[in-house]
Amino acid sequence: MKCALAFFLVLAFTLTAVAADEEGLASWYGEPYHGRVAASGEVYDMDELTAAHRTLPFGTVVRVHRVDNGASVVVRINDRGPIPEDRIIDLSRAAARSIGMIQPGIVPVVLHVVKGAPAGSRTIWAVQVGAFRVRQNAERTLETMVKYGTSRMVFRMETQLWSVLVGEAETRAEAESIADRVRENPRLGAAFVVRVEFTDGAVTE
Repeated sequence: MKCALAFFLVLAFTLTAVAADEEGLASWYGEPYHGRVAASGEVYDMDELTAAHRTLPFGTVVRVHRVDNGASVVVRINDRGPIPEDRIIDLSRAAARSIGMIQPGIVPVVLHVVKGAPAGSRTIWAVQVGAFRVRQNAERTLETMVKYGTSRMVFRMETQLWSVLVGEAETRAEAESIADRVRENPRLGAAFVVRVEFTDGAVTE
């Protein structure tokens, strides 16, 4: 009985982990990011089938189905992005080419998680309220975030941008609540939820 219950729980967890679909716009990136260090710590290779996503754990395997022509590709998440709020995933050049989106650049897609990420990192949820080339601009935005919770700046070598993050939520729902509060401020721009992972003392988003 205990073995049967354990099997059921594992099966239920597995189905939950791979059943999440997300629909929206996909874009792709190549130069000048090729050869730079991605948010996961890997070196980004635009000729591999990888992608950037804001919240899926690094190592997650995702099927990207292009809605308008039926093409699909399986990619591994190893970076954070996209920066534009209206997009849900940034594909490598190789992944983009395989579904014929090099020329249009942006296409409608549905994402389906086919394999969860390996365990081993601690995760929190935060809200990104801006990405800045100039550090002083990021610092000014950071000062306005104090009332929303714990805030930080994260510098990403691959994009040379300072991201401003607020919140240390244990669940995505809590982070979405923070994002709703931030969006009420007309002086602020986009606010979207991102996953922040801690691995061996390092922080990646």
